Amino acid sequence: MGGGQQQLQQLSQELQALDEEIEALEAEIEEYREEQSDIDDAVEAIETLDTGATVQVPLGGGAYVRAEVQDIDEIVVSLGGNYSAEQEQDDAIDVLRRKQEALDDRIEETQDEVDELESESKELEQQAQQMQQQMQQQQMQQMQAQADDE
Repeated sequence: MGGGQQQLQQLSQELQALDEEIEALEAEIEEYREEQSDIDDAVEAIETLDTGATVQVPLGGGAYVRAEVQDIDEIVVSLGGNYSAEQEQDDAIDVLRRKQEALDDRIEETQDEVDELESESKELEQQAQQMQQQMQQQQMQQMQAQADDE
């Protein structure tokens, strides 16, 4: 295999690795967006539920139980790091909104990474195309030289 072929193969492998990294980052962004959607649902529930309302509480494994809201004014909110705290309704909404803002920041940072990788990928694709064109020209010149020798 010639040096050009090896370089082309190496570029191809680098492009594949970049594509895989981009896919992983895009999946991460999607997870962040799903988490934001869950937070939106929680905020909506906090804002619309009343004490005494009947809700379905997830038990895990796709199982739910009906329960009555005893006191909508006191909500337990995850603070992160396996810690939760009881919050008043407005404070719980504030905590959830701050989580959304943090997710917005993560989405933006991750999207910036994706953009950088896509830019790098385009550059590598252009290099690969140039190398292919050069190799084709060399082959044509070699074929022309052989034809001239005959």
